[in-house]
Amino acid sequence: MPTIDLTPLYRSFIGSDHLAALVEAANRAEKQSSYPPYNIEIIDEFTYRITMAVAGFRQEDITVEIMDNTLRISGRKAAANSERKFLHKGISERNFERKFQLGDNVKVIAADMDIGLLHIDLKRIIPETKKPRKIEIGKPVLGHDDI
Repeated sequence: MPTIDLTPLYRSFIGSDHLAALVEAANRAEKQSSYPPYNIEIIDEFTYRITMAVAGFRQEDITVEIMDNTLRISGRKAAANSERKFLHKGISERNFERKFQLGDNVKVIAADMDIGLLHIDLKRIIPETKKPRKIEIGKPVLGHDDI
């Protein structure tokens, strides 16, 4: 697997040392199974939606959780009925786990299931300290308590 040299980025991105960890997490994500299929939709500048096809799963079979900026979606089915016989079986009902790496300010705001599709809505929430602010020339920016 080719390695990525991030040295040029470090010249202009100050305090982004964790960038390498994010790239590594993305490389691990590429090794995930392609099941179940999903879409990532951009709703607007700050809102996203993950839609995952979970045919054959009930709401109680699916777990959605977040830990350390990682969204983990898993589906666990009860043991299959061995008496069922199929002429053709094209609907996969296997267990799954899919992980998504979320940005620092991306939060899950809702999860819903409808007609075999799991929808997870996400929003990028920019804290006040990260919003642009005008710095007036000749006036101190930090108070004495902030130093």
